[in-house]
Amino acid sequence: MTTTGQPIVPIVRGVQTFADRMKADYSKGTLPYVSEEVDDFETEATRYLKGEWDEAQFIMFRLVRGVYGQRQADVQMMRVKIPAGAMTADQLDAFGEVVTKYAPLKKGHVTTRENIQIHFLKLADTPDVMRILGAAGLVTREACGNVVRNVAGDPMAGVDPAEPFPVTPYLAAFARWFIRHEQAQTMPRKMKCAFTTAGAVDSVVADIHDLAFIPKLRKGADGNDERGFEIRVGGGTSIMPRIAWTLYDFVSADEYLRVSEAVIRVFNKANELRKNKMRARIKFLVDRLGIDAFRDLVDEELKGDWAKGNFDPTQLMELPPELEEDPPALVADTETHTEPAFLKWRASNVFAQSQEGYNAVFVTLPLGDIYENQFAGLSKIARNFAGGRLRTTAEQNLIYRWVPDGHLFDVWSELNAIELAEDGANQITDVVACPGTDSCKMAITSSMGVAGALRKTIREFGSEDPLITSLHVKVSGCPNGCSRHHIANIGLHGAATKGDGNQVPAYELFLAGNYGNADDVRFGHRVKTKVPAKRVPEMLTDVLSYYQSERSDGEKFNDFVDRVGVGPFEELLGKFREVGKLNKENLDSYMDWGKTILYKLERGEGECAV
Repeated sequence: MTTTGQPIVPIVRGVQTFADRMKADYSKGTLPYVSEEVDDFETEATRYLKGEWDEAQFIMFRLVRGVYGQRQADVQMMRVKIPAGAMTADQLDAFGEVVTKYAPLKKGHVTTRENIQIHFLKLADTPDVMRILGAAGLVTREACGNVVRNVAGDPMAGVDPAEPFPVTPYLAAFARWFIRHEQAQTMPRKMKCAFTTAGAVDSVVADIHDLAFIPKLRKGADGNDERGFEIRVGGGTSIMPRIAWTLYDFVSADEYLRVSEAVIRVFNKANELRKNKMRARIKFLVDRLGIDAFRDLVDEELKGDWAKGNFDPTQLMELPPELEEDPPALVADTETHTEPAFLKWRASNVFAQSQEGYNAVFVTLPLGDIYENQFAGLSKIARNFAGGRLRTTAEQNLIYRWVPDGHLFDVWSELNAIELAEDGANQITDVVACPGTDSCKMAITSSMGVAGALRKTIREFGSEDPLITSLHVKVSGCPNGCSRHHIANIGLHGAATKGDGNQVPAYELFLAGNYGNADDVRFGHRVKTKVPAKRVPEMLTDVLSYYQSERSDGEKFNDFVDRVGVGPFEELLGKFREVGKLNKENLDSYMDWGKTILYKLERGEGECAV
């Protein structure tokens, strides 16, 4: 599209000052909903549809409002920010209303960043979607674009006995500080941030984030415990994966916002990063300079006049309904339930909280999808058994906290009624996948299709071997790694290979990545063999069988891979490399999962780097 001579509306609008942040209404949600922004967006979207906006300019404008283009023309994906993944039952109902009214596929998708995405929306409908969500306290502002994205939080925050102090209020203050912040509107690239609980399990994986906060206590000058954070910077996957560096071992909780803004200001001033958007994440700057030189830049930035302002987080720490803790009354478990399916689900999906008599209950969402007929049932469970709240997780699942012992069977029964009582949450059958070519411009393969096939194959493999059950399988439709396949025990990313005169969808394999254990994050070893997409399930079965037959007694998968190296796996994968002749009998090998046409690599320009 070209403009008609009318002035281009500035891309950056709606920034907030310190005073704005202090007086904003946080009573309905962590992030303030501003109805005037939606009216503004509706006006500009209408102008765009009339041909009055330049295409590239409008893309940048809508991305900051959470509206993302798909590989299919004339439809949009909307991403909704959910800080810490926390929602009320009312907010989940708002998602259900949007899906029912506007989503052709009648589903929402939980991401590995704890967001919820809704696909195939018409641009003209997006303002109405924003209003429905906004009325419930949810916003799409800065869910996309070169901004501070959704702030991820550990779903066990507040119920993890190892948490040194309640982290959630500080997460809320951080998210509120940087949304609509002038310094965070047009950075060289996006910034992904996370808060952990400092427990034994780091489910948000601090070390793959641009900026991460690990809570700590230390003795102050008065002998009392002082709250603070270890701050890490520059982690990431995709091209040039890096483990985050420790920027500061301890920053006082009174100062963490000031230091965070200094980091963002340094990042914003790195204009050399703007020359190549594919290499513009903060990890490239830290990697090039070294962490000591980067820290010097932050220290110097902290001497600026801006840093003399008020950065006290207290006024931004008031918790909205979705982040409050409102446990239901304890209900004792007085009945004996012997249903095998319930017992299996309870063993894998239920974890006792530190508060006696209460439990955290994980809901396995196959491939992260929630369908139209499931939203109301999930909200009902939250209201009846979990204090009216729930959370999304980085494993694309949901979690109910504060479920009394005596209500576990009720929760399972209600989940069973909406076909979400699957066991194995966060285990090998719980395959994580990005949307892939179902909607993403950058994707190479149908990651959702092959992940669905892998879920079935793993179930059929039928192993009760705990060393296999504990593994994680993640599938990305391209090397960018939205599924976080780099840190999976078994990770796959989409590729293309050659067949008999035609391209074939394929995957590259990564083995022995790790996460979940604090300070033990690592990237997997790449196996240099491309496997045709239709042979991936068979390949996975052989990989698991090889591990089972050749490992030492009690040897974990990652230790086994480290011991034998990738060579045996490359040899094993060799037999899957050939795809055969392109003929009538073998057409399926030249088609991707869920597709009915011959595969052709069609990778558009993604909007993540716009």
